[in-house]
Amino acid sequence: MTVSVQMPTKDRNYCLFNQAKVNYFVNQGEKSLPALENILNNSKDEKEVVETLYIVDRMIDNGVKGVDKMYPALSKHNDTNSPNVQTYLAGIYRKTKVPDAFGPLCSMLIKNSINPPDKTCGFDPNEEIGGAILDYLA
Repeated sequence: MTVSVQMPTKDRNYCLFNQAKVNYFVNQGEKSLPALENILNNSKDEKEVVETLYIVDRMIDNGVKGVDKMYPALSKHNDTNSPNVQTYLAGIYRKTKVPDAFGPLCSMLIKNSINPPDKTCGFDPNEEIGGAILDYLA
């Protein structure tokens, strides 16, 4: 399947996704996790990673079990400088509360404090990262 993501712009602070593709994976539930894990393990394309993270996030919202076991694949992107990837990872970690993700969230926040993300992305990923950290501490 092709990637057809429209990334955020200065006038729109969110991504647009191919909802038919998203719904296909979400409706497959746990059966689609290996395919998504494969994408996360192998892709270096920001749009493809963001799309996959969005699908995973939607799956969590729909109650799909087993997403927490994908942490090794998700963690491959912990060192990213992409505010889009950071935001989706933080949202997923916030919902799954995988213990191993706490340190990388703190690292993202510190890294972004030292080298702030590009302001043209239209949003501040540190809001989601900080919120995820607070949820871990609550």
